[in-house]
Amino acid sequence: MSARGLPENVALVALGPGGLDLAATLKLKIPGAEVHGLKNRAEQGADVVFDEVAAHVRGLFGRSRPVVGLCAAGILIRALGHVLSDKREEPPVVAVSADGGSVVPLLGGHRGANQLALAIAEITGGHAAVTTAGDVRLGLALDDPPPGWRVENPDAAKDIMAALLAGDPVGLRVEAGDAGWITESEAAFVESAPLNVRVTDRAVESPGSDLVLHPPVLALGVGCERGTDADELISLADETLSGAGLATLAVACVVSLDLKADEDAVHALAAHLDVPARFFGPQELEAETPRLANPSEVVFKEVGCHGVSEGAALAAAGKDGELAVEKKKSRRATCAIGRAPRSIDPEATGKPRGTLAVVGIGPGAQDWRTPEATKAVLGADDVVGYRLYLDLIEDLLGGKERHDSDLTQEEDRARLALDLAAAGRRVALVSSGDAGIYALAALVHELLDTDDRADWNRVRVSVVPGVSAMQAAAARIGAPLGHDFCAISLSDLLTPPEVIEKRLEAAAAADFVVALYNPVSKRRRKQLTRARDILLSGRPPETPVVLARNLGRDGEALEVITLGELTSGHADMLTLVLVGSSQTRRMDKGSGPRVYTPRGYGTKMEAPE
Repeated sequence: MSARGLPENVALVALGPGGLDLAATLKLKIPGAEVHGLKNRAEQGADVVFDEVAAHVRGLFGRSRPVVGLCAAGILIRALGHVLSDKREEPPVVAVSADGGSVVPLLGGHRGANQLALAIAEITGGHAAVTTAGDVRLGLALDDPPPGWRVENPDAAKDIMAALLAGDPVGLRVEAGDAGWITESEAAFVESAPLNVRVTDRAVESPGSDLVLHPPVLALGVGCERGTDADELISLADETLSGAGLATLAVACVVSLDLKADEDAVHALAAHLDVPARFFGPQELEAETPRLANPSEVVFKEVGCHGVSEGAALAAAGKDGELAVEKKKSRRATCAIGRAPRSIDPEATGKPRGTLAVVGIGPGAQDWRTPEATKAVLGADDVVGYRLYLDLIEDLLGGKERHDSDLTQEEDRARLALDLAAAGRRVALVSSGDAGIYALAALVHELLDTDDRADWNRVRVSVVPGVSAMQAAAARIGAPLGHDFCAISLSDLLTPPEVIEKRLEAAAAADFVVALYNPVSKRRRKQLTRARDILLSGRPPETPVVLARNLGRDGEALEVITLGELTSGHADMLTLVLVGSSQTRRMDKGSGPRVYTPRGYGTKMEAPE
């Protein structure tokens, strides 16, 4: 669930223009939502385009993706009818009329569909047709508690909800946390009855017919040596919880010092417990010193606070919290448990490990944007990039912090992205084409390598590949990269001219197909003709040259000329120049010229047996 209690990664499935317009509106209001449009009917601005409605909806459902169909309910029912099984496992499915007037949760009502339907109805001004009896009559769904709460035994909820609806006595015992969402509902509870709801942070081995709910009131504070094995930390945490008789399902988050934000064992423990990991600075933990049970001068000298596991547990539990379990030790790790009087919200606790995805968005066309790139941008809090590139993905940026700058400010963008991620943000740093080809991925790694920034090196950095300009140009014109090739940038801003010429000479001697990036600029007019002359030393003047400009964008243009004809006037900084090898051929059959470089299959086919 998202912070708003709505399902995450919602797929807004549009089958026509009206649904597409409504999907665009909903996407701006539902965090992380993605628009899926039917090919030839609802493509414009869609993040994902699909061909066949039923198969696509079944695929989303099978991957547990929440589905909002902007269509008739019957379409979704027919698509999913024969794949339904366990209601406890099914993702939310909601049908919305094209005008937004009717919003019907069809499946997964107690897994987020009811909340989603109510949220959509609030956005559209429509009516949410919530039919789950508990929600309608009592304003309560015990098997669908607020974010962070866990249900020990969901099967018990059915009988208890039936008893409440029938007016039979049901007991309520609140042993931990704030159960206002239960006590403030229309349901009538007594102190004790044959059927009971028990709200507790204690481990319950045999609940019987009682429904056991665990509020997120425990904070698991941990510390460990660098490189501690994950199994050691997980075992210590499990033993600490069980030894104190506390429920793992009542743990809201795993917390530690920010120095440990890149420690694999800490994140493995959080994944083991299925909770977030959050981190505090040494000053924040040092403020907890008066409440520590085991302050340590040794720890203070090493990291700047008198206790890591106890300090983090108390910081997460808040000023009204307490230390439920003092520090426990293993060979290389420590663990302590804090208890809060109310639910702990991990989003408001410490800060997460920051992430930086260096994203290649391809040449610009949505069709050439990979699903991974779309997911990385949609999942970001902040998106950093050259303003033209951010304009190309404007459809993904609703509600995100946008940080754009001029073309030549690459280092400033990379540093800003790292700073934001170091502050615990989820950041996407956007490049056109492929992020690792003449783009920002190399610069980010160079900065990480050369700058002495410990906070940067705690960031989780990933590189999301994209369709490169040379791939796009080759695909548009045929198959000029069918055999060995290389790429050379003619920009001398970062590479001396003599080095560029040396590489061109090597490419000419080796008879590579050559992709020339950054062929000319306003101040640089001679490099392209010099490159032409060098390449002519290793291939004939009739060699095909592909000029590809603005690929995937408005004003896209492709032209095929010969190497002998090539001049600086044929290109600008938005042009990729693809120079064939001596074996590259132009073909003028069918509609327009095609260019390809044989791989050698013709010779193989002609060889005698």
